[in-house]
Amino acid sequence: MRNRLKVLRAECDWSQQDLADRLGVSRQSVNAIETGRYDPSLPLAFKIADVFGLAIEAIFVNPAKETDQ
Repeated sequence: MRNRLKVLRAECDWSQQDLADRLGVSRQSVNAIETGRYDPSLPLAFKIADVFGLAIEAIFVNPAKETDQ
């Protein structure tokens, strides 16, 4: 699943560790999500959306939906 996490994090001038601290996860988890090696659980996805004040759909993109358009 693609996501805008790295862009959003950069807009806030946060390091991966800064975001990890806000989410209560490891920096390695943030890196894995940003690079698409790991899809977050639904509770974590909601937490990420809350941290940025956005809807989940504004952060995560379902690749199957991209091909439907």
